[in-house]
Amino acid sequence: MIRQLQREDQATCLAFVRQKPAENLFIIGDIEAFGMETDFQKVWGQFNEANELVAVLLNYHSSYLPYAEGTYDAEGFASIINADPNFKAMSGLKGVTRQLDLFIKKPMKKKQTYYAKCSTIKTTVPPAINEVQPAQPEDAKVLLDMLKQIPEFSQSMATSVEKKQQDLRDGFSRSSIVRHSEIVVSAASTTAENSSSAMIVGVATLEDFKRNGYASACVYDVCRQLFSEGKEACLFYDNPSAGVIYKNIGFEDIGLWMMYNEKIDS
Repeated sequence: MIRQLQREDQATCLAFVRQKPAENLFIIGDIEAFGMETDFQKVWGQFNEANELVAVLLNYHSSYLPYAEGTYDAEGFASIINADPNFKAMSGLKGVTRQLDLFIKKPMKKKQTYYAKCSTIKTTVPPAINEVQPAQPEDAKVLLDMLKQIPEFSQSMATSVEKKQQDLRDGFSRSSIVRHSEIVVSAASTTAENSSSAMIVGVATLEDFKRNGYASACVYDVCRQLFSEGKEACLFYDNPSAGVIYKNIGFEDIGLWMMYNEKIDS
């Protein structure tokens, strides 16, 4: 049985998705931030014959995110998505989203990326850790200036200095940085932090400072902070060689993360 979840279902829903904090980073964060039903967010759940929650579908604005362990009523979830005229995007673990593929009517563009999580550091303390320091809100500008110099980030840097300052101040994000001569030369940050997990993003080092172990040390430091608070770390990566670096720290592949976006006729 599938039904829309209400405020009184929130504790049950969170208990279910928190069994896999990294896999459900976005669902946990959105429910903790906005609850079970607002003008822009709704949540549905599938229950088995014992009235146990076995699958969840979250709708945030025009995007949907499903989660389940194993098989679930994908056709039932798809009927909810297909009935939404504003549906434009969907994301989730490949093992979950591919079950919906058969039933989604709208043509979608698909992209996949590796998804990994870490709950225990297995590497030794990196030598460069002594040069790592936590970023403060006043570091927002020099941090963003550094990321704008990195080709893979330069085209997607929409965050303003004021927004980055606010995120660092409020705990929505944290950053570990290496500084040389008052400029940031390497960094790793988090985003979408919730009570159980956080996404690591913005792992980068300026070209002239590479091969010093700075990026690994920054990721190590962020993970160390998260683990001290009982949180799992997770991240996306496209490059298998970058994946080796993360795995040396203690990250393990969860699987592939799928992103679906509405096809726009040209």
